[in-house]
Amino acid sequence: MSDVKLDFQSASQRLNGVVKHTPLEYHAGLSKAYHCELYLKREDLQIVRSYKLRGAFNMISQLTADELSRGVVCASAGNHAQGVAFSCNRMGIKGVIFMPEITPKQKITQTEMFGNGYVEIILVGDTFDDCLIEALSYTQAHQMTFIPPFDNYRVIEGQGTVAVEIMEDLPGTEVVIMPIGGGGLAAGAGSYLKQQNPNILLIGVEPEGAPSMLKAFEHGGPVSLPDINRFVDGAAVKTVGKLTYELCRQVLDEMLTVAEGKVCTTILKLYNEDAIVVEPAGALSVAVLEACKDKIKGKKVVCVVSGGNNDIERMQEIKEKSLLYEGLKHYFIIKFPQRPGALKLFVNNVLGPGDDITRFEFIKKTSKESGPALVGIELKSAGDYPALLKRMEENRFEVVELNKDQTLFEFLV
Repeated sequence: MSDVKLDFQSASQRLNGVVKHTPLEYHAGLSKAYHCELYLKREDLQIVRSYKLRGAFNMISQLTADELSRGVVCASAGNHAQGVAFSCNRMGIKGVIFMPEITPKQKITQTEMFGNGYVEIILVGDTFDDCLIEALSYTQAHQMTFIPPFDNYRVIEGQGTVAVEIMEDLPGTEVVIMPIGGGGLAAGAGSYLKQQNPNILLIGVEPEGAPSMLKAFEHGGPVSLPDINRFVDGAAVKTVGKLTYELCRQVLDEMLTVAEGKVCTTILKLYNEDAIVVEPAGALSVAVLEACKDKIKGKKVVCVVSGGNNDIERMQEIKEKSLLYEGLKHYFIIKFPQRPGALKLFVNNVLGPGDDITRFEFIKKTSKESGPALVGIELKSAGDYPALLKRMEENRFEVVELNKDQTLFEFLV
């Protein structure tokens, strides 16, 4: 680490009156389930519905008058953009914000709202890394200041104020679980927490389809992943920061990943049982609890819920991914026997009492005969699946299990 000193207390004072001191809420259900004393750090209730405002404002507020007059640029999947937009509006400066073309509409609208006329939004590329290249080029061409989403000491320092609040509210915290995208939150909060208590257990968690920090740990430095699953958009980056990697390597005790489907199950559970709206990245720290239950038993645990910017239009996709992960929904290519009553036979003799057909469409052939059908079936219990397959075999239905063939699944479903 360089000789730059991270002053988290000064950052907290700088952010006083700008960011909200978010609640640290005891969660009775999760505490009982995992035999610990568990709290949620509700950054989803932040002014811009994520912790990203902390780092953005902490950096922008320390720019020189000349730098402020020329304006700022950022690249973001959404949450950092909102933090920068809010800061530009608050300080009355121009901002140009680059976002991936696939950014949910809700995040784009929110960014425009927080910018209140002070920001211009440019959509480019499929990933954060794509739009980052464009943003850096624009910054240089227009002699503006780039506000990194994570790899900057002032940004890291600002994100670390999440931990300042945690220790103020629960000084006896023993375990903190934090989501990781580029690593700014874990680097900042982790550094402060280890300063306060060297024995505190710090766990970082990434989506299974974008394990950029885990791979950095394995390779001894940041590496660029060739492909990532973009579903957990707030944590889906191909390459973590150099500064964040160095800090995370020093302070994190463990790096874990969690399946995107498990994240979806957690989103639905938090919404249905607690009326908490979290985005995929915001659910990571809760989704990983099962994987570290032995380490947190009997301890005071904090899960950082990093953001709540979830577009309602994504809920059907989230439900679908959850059902697939839980083994409650299965897709098949089924070849029906060419005889009268075959479909009726399937419904009456193959489907169980708790099974439901959620999708049915024939895959057309060039002949006049009906081709095989794409069939989606939702089960009441994952344990019903073997019996369903057995009944298909007994009634002479030829099937292909699409859930087990990812390429074919993505092509047909």
